[in-house]
Amino acid sequence: MAGRPVIGHIELTETLVRLYVFLTQYLDRCLDEAARKAYPDEELEAHLSTTRSQTMEMLTVNPVVKGKVETECDRVLALGAACLKGGTGKTAVLEDVKAERAVLKHKTIALSDLLAVFRAQ
Repeated sequence: MAGRPVIGHIELTETLVRLYVFLTQYLDRCLDEAARKAYPDEELEAHLSTTRSQTMEMLTVNPVVKGKVETECDRVLALGAACLKGGTGKTAVLEDVKAERAVLKHKTIALSDLLAVFRAQ
């Protein structure tokens, strides 16, 4: 791993928190029309794309975790796209969106707490 910059715990945790916040905002747009109007698609997608790329680069040191985060991002984006399309299965998709959003919320809370501890040291 020579030549690869060392990434600090705080920077990595901040980036993961930011990724989960953007993924949550993406799902919020499925559940709330006001959220969809308040945050332009292009802006959210740009922030999400940039943060996802940064996160994946940081996680190259651990392919297992990187794979899990990539799978999670793909799942959230697919759910959001399916929800925004609508159609006959929208009720089932909305339930999946709510469940996925709850998972993201818990991860964000846990990572935010961890970040606070890192910053306090």
